[in-house]
Amino acid sequence: MSNRILHKGLKAKVMTAEEAAAMIPNGAILGMSGFTGAGYPKAVPIALAKRAIEERMRGKPFKVQALTGASTGPELDQAMGLTEAISFRFPYQGDAVLREKINAGIVEYQDMHLSHAGSLVRYGYYGKMDYAIIEVTKIREDGSLVFSSSVGANTAYFDVAEKYILEVNEWQDERLEGMHDVYGVTGRHGERTPIPIVKADDRIGSPYLKIDVNKVAAVVVTNNADRNAPFKAPAEVHMKIAGHILDFFDAEVKAGRMPKSLLPLQSGVGNIANAVLVGLNQGPFENMTSYTEVIQDGMLDLLDSGKLKVASATAFSVSPDGQVRFNKNIERYRKQIILRPQDVSNHPEVIRRIGCIAMNGFVEADIYGHVNSTHIAGKGIENGIGGSADFARNAAYTIFMSPATAKDGKISAIVPFASHIDHTEHDTMGIVTEYGFADLRGKSPKQRAKEIIEKAAAPEYRPLLWDYFKRAYAHPSAGRQSPHIFEEAFGFHTRYLKTGDMRPKG
Repeated sequence: MSNRILHKGLKAKVMTAEEAAAMIPNGAILGMSGFTGAGYPKAVPIALAKRAIEERMRGKPFKVQALTGASTGPELDQAMGLTEAISFRFPYQGDAVLREKINAGIVEYQDMHLSHAGSLVRYGYYGKMDYAIIEVTKIREDGSLVFSSSVGANTAYFDVAEKYILEVNEWQDERLEGMHDVYGVTGRHGERTPIPIVKADDRIGSPYLKIDVNKVAAVVVTNNADRNAPFKAPAEVHMKIAGHILDFFDAEVKAGRMPKSLLPLQSGVGNIANAVLVGLNQGPFENMTSYTEVIQDGMLDLLDSGKLKVASATAFSVSPDGQVRFNKNIERYRKQIILRPQDVSNHPEVIRRIGCIAMNGFVEADIYGHVNSTHIAGKGIENGIGGSADFARNAAYTIFMSPATAKDGKISAIVPFASHIDHTEHDTMGIVTEYGFADLRGKSPKQRAKEIIEKAAAPEYRPLLWDYFKRAYAHPSAGRQSPHIFEEAFGFHTRYLKTGDMRPKG
């Protein structure tokens, strides 16, 4: 018996993952933990994937709807995607296998702002939730839970699920206890009270979640690692992007618009975001704070150097080496890191109040500042919008960053018209590539076009973009505010789909 299960009654509910999976009916709606490859259930999803195969061999259907906090790991999205055990997925995913199933129309997928997920679930838009399948680090004597490396949408799923399956993961360090700040954003619209966070390090909830232990149908003991993907050392192109962002921060501080400690940092996940964090660690800014979604290796670097005082998030996304470092220094990190439900970590009210700096990657941006974060060449979804719009719409500074080209220059990140729009021009303050920082504040669409083409577009694409803009401006039916030639607006994309290159021959 695991020494992580301290509630006497729940010790009697311990069973195998296969036994727990056998309880779940075909067509069930499941609320599952997990956020950016951290804190997701690992044993029961594999058992569900196996069950899907077994049921299919018997000629019986078996599919479930899978709702999580964000992306999970191979034991959930990949295994259940391969066996086509998922009929519907929400609100974000990042697995290549599941992506293929989504883009093939086999899995229905709703991409959604992560701050909205809990409220939508509590209002019942996804139907009656049959089971919440949640990974925890520990079950305390009174039945309250110590979450693991993510909180995500766990509280919402516990609020509405008929029954619970708890995965007690002994791989997770017990010393996570005390790091979580569980605060429920509950109540109907029009009846909610303000979230009392005025600075990033405010703690407003409890380290534990109390649940109705009578709803626990099964407890499964596991010892499985999170999806800790290694981070590559920042490439030169990423460091150039980071350099432009740091120069921008320095100018804002000198202009008196930002304090020397900057404003609370929100950083997306990935190599560019990590490069920015590396640059911040080498830069002049001190006593910084972070109010973000995910803590990655670069955040640990900043905490270790003392440049960052506190990091508030809803999950970790660290490398294997970062996990070792985290466990080694967890006593100190527990005082510096706060893990909150995504209802709180991504809440527009808090983001607007404390004035975050939002830094997120993009797939493509058009000459007027509309940003596509999710779709490749306008056809297939990549991952999803995640929490980028939660921050982009409400941050004091909204910055989108990407290399200017991909596939050896065959794809331009700056196009005449974005093939899918996740963030409108109204939410975009800066677009950054290795060629420069396009500052879009206080500019009309035509002025934005000049700034983006001259500072963010790759040199080989600038003549093409200028040619399109000038002809659109002169076109008799295009208007003069945000001129477009509709017959040519997606010319870059159609050329790429036909020839494999956005550039015309010759």
